[in-house]
Amino acid sequence: MRKVGVFIIATFLACPIFATNESREQKRLEACGQVFKEILDIPDGIPKDLLNKAECVIVIPSVLKFAIGIGGDFGRGAITCRTGQHFTGLWSPPALFALEGANIGFQLGGQATDFVLLVMNLKGANSILSSKVKLGADASAAAGPKGRAAAADTDIVMRAEVLSYSRSRGLFAGISLEGSTLRSDGSANRKLYGRSLTAKQIVREGKVGVPASGRELISLLDKKSPKNESDPVSLKE
Repeated sequence: MRKVGVFIIATFLACPIFATNESREQKRLEACGQVFKEILDIPDGIPKDLLNKAECVIVIPSVLKFAIGIGGDFGRGAITCRTGQHFTGLWSPPALFALEGANIGFQLGGQATDFVLLVMNLKGANSILSSKVKLGADASAAAGPKGRAAAADTDIVMRAEVLSYSRSRGLFAGISLEGSTLRSDGSANRKLYGRSLTAKQIVREGKVGVPASGRELISLLDKKSPKNESDPVSLKE
């Protein structure tokens, strides 16, 4: 009986640890929704016509700079894509993602920076969902134009597979992330959804539903950009 009692006490003591580990991923998704809402509310922020032509959106809240021998950066966030065979449906459940790289390097004094990345075509979406990609090499990337009247048909926008934006110290701007990498955060997705799933299974194959912590982000996208306005021909290539 004494051994049983010790086991029960140990189990209860361990529960808060497990709860903390689980809530970390949930809090990350909630932060993604809050950050994206705040960025959409910026008057001269992400052009709506660009958002409406994006196949996927990646939100990385609070990227922090670190230094181990050389400078580097890391961030954890989430990706969601439009559903349907040709990315014409509403937005998918989110898959947790990681942004890493030594070339971000513009935070000052440990200042946290929020990122929003728009994935602008099928090639970029399929590449990012399939494997770890290096921006500027595996997927072309550019600083996103900002402002309500920014043209979506400029050469930079038309050539880029990923358009990136940042917000730091209250300032919002398009920013280049060339040299940084994006990858699925497999362990975090396993904790969030309770089983091992690839980003593609979550985002494209409908293996799971939207968790409660991700509803703000997904409902906001469904409301603000319910329809893909890309050229229908390009979505079938």
